[in-house]
Amino acid sequence: MNIKDQHSPDKQVSAKNIFEGSTGEVKAIQLLSGGHLKEHITKIPACLICVKGHVVFENEKGVKETLTSGYYIKIEPMVKHWLNGKEDSQLVLVK
Repeated sequence: MNIKDQHSPDKQVSAKNIFEGSTGEVKAIQLLSGGHLKEHITKIPACLICVKGHVVFENEKGVKETLTSGYYIKIEPMVKHWLNGKEDSQLVLVK
């Protein structure tokens, strides 16, 4: 299986569960160039991994990180954050 096959090729932002365990889940996220994943929070720590592409992660604390293929960021719980797609991107969220 390929994570990009989980999403419609013309949908700017898409998130699909690809695994659910007894204590957490893994989501495949697609963020196309120019796409914006609006601000939101997570109640538990998470890790966002960029598999392919280029996105910018930002949070309300002023953190701004560029993620490209192979890079990841740990996401703090209860902190608003959002993503902007700079090129078509595939990401994996583990929490």
